[in-house]
Amino acid sequence: MYIPTREEAYKLLREYVKTDSLIKHALAVEGVMLHFSDIYNDEDKEKWAVIGLVHDLDYEQYPEEHCTKVKDILTSRNWPEEYIRAVVSHGWQLCSEIEPKSDLEKVLYTIDEMTGLINATAIMRPSKSVMDLTVRSVKKKWKQKGFAAGVNREIIEKGGEILGLELDYIIQETINGMQKVASDIGLLGDVQAPLKE
Repeated sequence: MYIPTREEAYKLLREYVKTDSLIKHALAVEGVMLHFSDIYNDEDKEKWAVIGLVHDLDYEQYPEEHCTKVKDILTSRNWPEEYIRAVVSHGWQLCSEIEPKSDLEKVLYTIDEMTGLINATAIMRPSKSVMDLTVRSVKKKWKQKGFAAGVNREIIEKGGEILGLELDYIIQETINGMQKVASDIGLLGDVQAPLKE
């Protein structure tokens, strides 16, 4: 059975996604998925990374067919059904009927939106960095419905419920995952800048 490598997944991503912000989002989700693969003691870390990397593969070119077109693309490339199902499940009840069942699927469903909120919070800081970001800062922005209005907070809450995890924990571990790829996603910033909580 064909198992896509990280290199192949990245090449495919660059084939379908050209927008810098979407590439960085894919890299952020990949980094957080890798981080959570450690938390869940899953030895198949590359699977978590690869699925995170391509989860929005169809979003730029086929926004109206998001989570549908990606299935066609990955099927045509002989990707494993398990990988395709995981990618499609992240749009559950938005653009997909596939419910996240595995730990990997539930994590992807939950942290996809969370990376967006954390990214938006980090770039508003004096440091423009995720390296000095706190759960408290993110939660303050969480409560401001007008801030990062595109982030679906209900999805994150529902994801937390199906994972059995507290919001604070999800925020902290998503920050931790994004810190590991901060330079790749443009959030290394200047941690010397004065803090303003």
